[in-house]
This record gives sequence, C-alpha cells and structure tokens, in this order.
Amino acid sequence: MFGILLGLVVLMVLAYLGWSIIWIAPISAGVVALTGGLDLLEAYKDTYMGGFVSFAKSWFPVFMLGAIFGKLMEDTGMARSVAVAMTKVIGTQRAILGVLASAAVLTYGGVSLFVVVFAVYPLAISLFREANISRKLIPATVALGAFTFTMTALPGTPQIQNLIPMEYFKTTPTAAPAMGIIAAIIMAVGGYLYLRWQEKKLKANGEVFTEPKDTSNLKVDDKVPHWLLSFLPLLTVLITLNVFELDVITALILGILLIMALNISKFKRFVTAINSGASGSVIAIINTSAAVGFGTVVRAVPGFEKLTELLMGVKGHPLISEAISVNILAGATGSASGGMGIALEALGDKYYEIAMNTGVSPEAFHRVASLSSGGLDVLPHNGAVLTLFAITGMTHKDSYKDIFVVGVLIPIIALAFVIMLTAIGIL
Repeated sequence: MFGILLGLVVLMVLAYLGWSIIWIAPISAGVVALTGGLDLLEAYKDTYMGGFVSFAKSWFPVFMLGAIFGKLMEDTGMARSVAVAMTKVIGTQRAILGVLASAAVLTYGGVSLFVVVFAVYPLAISLFREANISRKLIPATVALGAFTFTMTALPGTPQIQNLIPMEYFKTTPTAAPAMGIIAAIIMAVGGYLYLRWQEKKLKANGEVFTEPKDTSNLKVDDKVPHWLLSFLPLLTVLITLNVFELDVITALILGILLIMALNISKFKRFVTAINSGASGSVIAIINTSAAVGFGTVVRAVPGFEKLTELLMGVKGHPLISEAISVNILAGATGSASGGMGIALEALGDKYYEIAMNTGVSPEAFHRVASLSSGGLDVLPHNGAVLTLFAITGMTHKDSYKDIFVVGVLIPIIALAFVIMLTAIGIL
C-alpha cells in the first residue's frame, strides 16, 4: 500500500513540475514494483509494457483518426466556418455564449480539444472586443465549451473520455443518457452563469477588453466553406456512431472522407494535415498508454488487494468509490484519459463485477467514470490548460481561478448530484 501511494505521489509531483508522463510513468511504476516485491526488469518488460502495448493496440486507430479528423477540419477552414455560423445565430453581444457554443459544437462533433482552441480563439478575440469583455475570461469560456460537458457528459460524444469506458463495461457511447444530460445541463448552465457574473464583476472594476500583444494566433483564412457543408462531417460522425451504431473507427473514417470530398479543391493541404494529425496522435496515445502501464503494475503488486478493499470500502454507493478513484488519478496525472486509464485498468474488472452483482447498471459506471475523468484533471499542470494559456496569452494568475470553477468545481458538483439521484433511485 505504501509503495502504491509513494508511486502515485512521485507521478503527481513530477507531472505537476511539467515532466512528461512518457518517462515519469515507468519511473513511478518502478517505485511500485520495487516496494511491492516484484523483479524490476520483469515488471517493466512484461507487466508495464504489457499494459502499455495492450492499450495502444486497442486505441491507437481511434486516437490517430480523431486527430486527423480534427486537423482536416482545421486546415480546410470547416472548424472556423462552424464557429462563425454559431456566433451569427447567437449574436455578437452574447460573446461568452457564442464562444462557448462554438467550442461545444466542435467538440461534440469529434474535433479534438486542442484543435478547438486554435479554431475558436480568433473568433473569441473578435467577439470579446465588440462586447468589451476582458480577455481574462477567454480561457475559461473555451474550457467550459471544450473541456467539460461535451467531453464527458453528453451521451454519444465521440471524445475519447466517453469511449474508453466502453471496453471495461461493455457499453455504448450513449450509456446512461439521463445521467449525462442532467450533468451536462448543470455544467453548461452553471458555468455560463458564473462567467456572466464574472463579466459584470470585471466591468464594474474597470477591467475591459485590451488588445493582445501577440497576434500570430489570429491570422486565419477568410475563405471558408459554407457552414452547412462544414456541419456535415460532424453530423456524420455522430450519426454513424450513435444512430447506425457503427464503431468509432468507421465513423471517423467516413467523416474524414467527407471532409476531403467537400474540399477537393484544397487537396494540396490534405497530406500536410493528415501528417500533422497522425504525428500529434502518437504523443497522445503514448501519454495515455504510459499511464495505463502504470495502472497495470499497480494491479500486479500484493498491496493492490488492500487498495481495492480500501476503495471498495468507501461508505455509500459503489459509484462514489469509482468517482473518487478516477478523480484522484486524473488529478495526479493531469490527464482525463490517463487518470481514467489507470483507474479502469486497475479496478475496471472489480467495478464491472459489482455492477453484475448489485443491480447498478454498467451504463451508470461508464457515465460516472467519464464524468469523473473531467473533474480534477483540469489542475494547473494539465496539458490542455497550459496550451490554452499559451495560445490566448493569459497566465495562471490571470485566468486559472475561472477555469477551476467551470472545469473542476462545477463538474464535481454535477457528478455528485447525478450519483445522488442514482443512489436514491430517481435515475
């Protein structure tokens, strides 16, 4: 038990310091292996790499195709076209709602979080300038739309945080729709009301829009496809995945082919976009696989049984145990998919067994795992948060408090509420 906790502390501290999980995960796994009485070399070559390779084998196509889909949406101008269309419908005076909705639609349509940030930021600057809102709120507004309810809560979302639990609980992307929708409403409405309150507070204090010093991220191609055509690839992924119930690989391939068919005049950009997306996906899959490998070593040491007893012994509903496990590990790794990967690799079988024996549906465990991955993951060392600050030119001092409220506090409140409704039998 001490070795497992020590390994987690090492992982958390080094991740917080900004060191890559690609190499700190095996170091942390080594700490667990040594204190757990395992042979260090065998634990690395067989146990750690076994978990690493198994996850990569199962999920690399999804990571790669998802990244390519997002990059093609970005490079063809389709992502920006969707964002512009959303803001025209909502209106320029509702700047926060416009940016939030644009980010949400793109994320729910399968575009990766990082691509969404690049696509929405130029639009956010334009809208916030017109509405005279402080740029301090841009990171939290984008985070609310891209890092919360569309990533973990809305049923059917093709984001990886909603897909990973399927393997462990034998579920579909639309698992526990009522839980997901209620949690999504709490996150979206609660976050939006908070940001509007902050907008008024900042204006009352004299803090309004100021021009960014770095304008390199604001250069965009004005020639974008028609918004109706731009929505089609997003709808294709969602419909093929959830209505026709095809696997996510097929859904993403169809989406990619449709983007290319609708933008055939820009075919010279395709190879560059596909290469860039494929290259970016390698880092993403390795990061998550490294975290899963750590979870595999944790499961192999004798202390794991004691840890299992401790987590399973959490008083109250079994979903509470899962929520705590995934949240803590997502916070430790600074990664929603990484933390979920560790927790489910180590405890997924146990939770599925509980589902089979207690009458709590596997779908509920799926949704709680997904929701929990989007809680403590957005701590200051989270990669998406750091990228968001780098693109927007803001700092932790400027904007992290607002990100914490909309990306950590409100999602945890939403998670607790739907678990309570499930525990008392309403859901």
